[in-house]
Amino acid sequence: MPVTSKQATRREFLNRLRSAPVPQSSVPDRAIRPPWVHHFDDQCTACGDCAPACPEGIIGFDHNHFPIVDFSKGECTFCAACVDACPEDVFDTTQEPVWQLDIAVGNTCFAEKGIYCRSCGDSCPESAIRIPPQLGGRARVIIDEEACTKCGACLSACPADAISITPQKEHSHE
Repeated sequence: MPVTSKQATRREFLNRLRSAPVPQSSVPDRAIRPPWVHHFDDQCTACGDCAPACPEGIIGFDHNHFPIVDFSKGECTFCAACVDACPEDVFDTTQEPVWQLDIAVGNTCFAEKGIYCRSCGDSCPESAIRIPPQLGGRARVIIDEEACTKCGACLSACPADAISITPQKEHSHE
């Protein structure tokens, strides 16, 4: 008869996963975290309480079960439900700006290709996006960085997937 090792029960397997330390990546974090986070790497326990609290349903999880914001699902209304649901000291609602993100319009933008489209501008709650016509029937998408809250409303509304919102690249201080 062949020798077989004892197979772990489902409960034993899940308990081992629960007690295992959550690995922190040594790769720079390029995920968009919920608004107002500070000391995220030190304080977030990946409990998951913030995601079900989000009325917009834009908070999901990365491969380590840490919260990430997915603007393709909608916009952040800055309701602070994630803040209220979090049992840890992860958020600072006095922080301005709310998060450090870059926004860009890519070359697939319909308006910049001469196709009438105003989806991003129409969806922006802050009116931070202007699309003035240019000679030749084309338009140029202009984002007012001062007015833009990086809420993601434009990203989820864009039919060409031309808008990207990414964590701000670190700039050298001179």
